[in-house]
Amino acid sequence: MIHDLTIRLIALAAAFSVATAAAHDIPADVTVQAFVKPEGRRLQLLVRVPLRAMRDVDFPLRGAGYLDTGRLAPLLPDAATVWIAGFVTIERDGMPLAKPRVAATRISLESDRSFVSFDRALAHVTGPPLASDADVAPGQAMFDVLFEYSIQNDRARFALRSGLQHLAARVVTVLRFVPPRGAVRAYEFTGNPGLVPLDPRWYQAALRFVRLGFFHILDGTDHLLFLMCLVIPFRRFRPLLGVVTAFTAAHSVTLIGSAFGLAPDALWFQPLIEVLIAVSIVWMALENIVGGAAVGRRWRMAFGFGLVHGFGFSFALRETLQFAGSHLLTSLVAFNAGVELGQILVLALLIPALNLIFRFVVEERMGTIILSALVAHTGWHWMTERFDRLRQFRFEWPDRDAAGLLASVEWLLAGVVVASMMWAAGQIGGRIGRSREAR
Repeated sequence: MIHDLTIRLIALAAAFSVATAAAHDIPADVTVQAFVKPEGRRLQLLVRVPLRAMRDVDFPLRGAGYLDTGRLAPLLPDAATVWIAGFVTIERDGMPLAKPRVAATRISLESDRSFVSFDRALAHVTGPPLASDADVAPGQAMFDVLFEYSIQNDRARFALRSGLQHLAARVVTVLRFVPPRGAVRAYEFTGNPGLVPLDPRWYQAALRFVRLGFFHILDGTDHLLFLMCLVIPFRRFRPLLGVVTAFTAAHSVTLIGSAFGLAPDALWFQPLIEVLIAVSIVWMALENIVGGAAVGRRWRMAFGFGLVHGFGFSFALRETLQFAGSHLLTSLVAFNAGVELGQILVLALLIPALNLIFRFVVEERMGTIILSALVAHTGWHWMTERFDRLRQFRFEWPDRDAAGLLASVEWLLAGVVVASMMWAAGQIGGRIGRSREAR
């Protein structure tokens, strides 16, 4: 099959080379628009890509460098097969579908807006071709294709794997799934996101977000440094497990609230949270240096700063929540479970490492000061850099009308809730600490 694909690619390049245009440079950015619609015993895939993305071929031209659409039309089906169909896989219930047939192709103007809906796009692609005397430059043309796949029924679970990242340095795919029942589901992703279930089951969404949460905490340097500050003074798994769980419970609250639209959408909010995350690292590191760490206090601090870190997690999830399908809450809980698993792994590695360092390398108190000072130094630089970015945004107070008053009341209530939760966490942590001391 690979040999056959290579032969077709060479033949297509030779066919296009009838003109004298130079080979195209790699585009910096390309947006691919696509629709997937299963219906009866066939699945239709509509795709629109900029013609300039097919950079290794020369296009038949006429006149002052315009496309010769009459000579180009017979070459389009092979172009669709080689450049698009060969890099897209659609699965039905876990099994790849057979290669599609090219049902229709056409060249469109860049200004065409028919891909706003499936019906309009289908009517456009299968409609009359572009006039042969239309003046269209290759860099301003769109290539539209309709693929048809054979399926047994349209009630199966479909998934798509896109390998179209070869079209440009950065490829953004806007994909809409039109199920036989229910609402249209929209996806937008960059490059190759792997296998995308178009209508995921709850366990598919949960597995994806557990994995995402696990690797997100391992990749998040600021979250890892905060976790390290929690660990350094204690290095005992049982009390630390409670502290880390308090951190997880807190960031779960703000993460879920943000996902359901309860967080501010102002431009200054994300840089503010990034500053506060850096402040949390500096604060915890300084607390380790001055020796103010106690289990009960750590519960309160972990919970309070966990509320801030939850907003940070929500920023990372903004683009990924589209893959949750109709299982938003399940996916959020799964993400938090993945974060907790990642944190437990970090504890399992960090506690023995710190114990070895404090036993064989440096005395415990001095080692705590040195490590915490290094963390505080890093956090301080992050805090100043992020504050400089925050200063570029102008904070606007709510308008003095009914909507502004409502927004102010919502913020006030949110503050009261957060303060109450922090107070409750402090009381619980204090009681647990006193009961352990009594033993």
